[in-house]
Amino acid sequence: MVGHKMRVAMCQLKVTADKAWNIENAAARVKEAADRGARLVILPECFNSPYGTKYFPEYAEEIPTGATSTAMARVAKEEDVFLIAGSIAERDATTGNLFNTCAVYNPHGILIGLYRKMHLFKINTPQVTFDESETLSAGETCQVVEIEGFRIGLGICFDVRYPQLALVYAQMKTDLIVYPGAFNMVTGPCHWSLLARSRAVDAQQFVVMCSPARDEEADYVAYGHSMAVDPWGNVMAQADDKPQILHFDVDLTRIRHVRRDLPILDGTRHDIYKLVLNS
Repeated sequence: MVGHKMRVAMCQLKVTADKAWNIENAAARVKEAADRGARLVILPECFNSPYGTKYFPEYAEEIPTGATSTAMARVAKEEDVFLIAGSIAERDATTGNLFNTCAVYNPHGILIGLYRKMHLFKINTPQVTFDESETLSAGETCQVVEIEGFRIGLGICFDVRYPQLALVYAQMKTDLIVYPGAFNMVTGPCHWSLLARSRAVDAQQFVVMCSPARDEEADYVAYGHSMAVDPWGNVMAQADDKPQILHFDVDLTRIRHVRRDLPILDGTRHDIYKLVLNS
């Protein structure tokens, strides 16, 4: 039933080089989350493959016909849940271009939303060098999905560094922004929590960042620490670095109270500056 509250689960998953195992594990964790009462289940970035530019072409598949999409649609239907299926490397059926893409399924197993990562990750530090644009193309559109009375905006990982996107979603009247993400051991300790809380406070809504679990043997070591933040910037739930499922409730009443008590968005000076979404 649509109401003011919704039970959400984020699954911080172990990810291996075995794609079939990753898909099976993700489906099993969705079932576990649903059995514990989740109505919406969220998976991490690149949950079906190792994270790396050399892996994207090998693991990429078309959406919704690929093995991962088929399995996620099936488990969403079997478990009667909404599923924000993290992200996978998507191969466009027409152009052959690769994207880092988040797919959303309803409890009938129907694809209801597709978001392609808009801001591609690039870093040049002594510890980590990475450039997603070596193999991926950037997405060009925002995506909002309606789930149980909540309007949910989608971003992926590096997108969280751009407050403009969160503010565009606020203009689109979202209540929750979900960022599947995989920060590393250089950026994660300094920026992960800071950015999640900042975007929640900026846009005065819930923010969820869902990471893979940490694997010290991986080429790219994810930080972990999946977290959910409320519109006041309070951390509602946070994982450590290990595989786990965290449940929490999002409440539309909380958003209304925060925006009433601290009317930042209402005070925006549209007469002086504007944030324009190019269609």
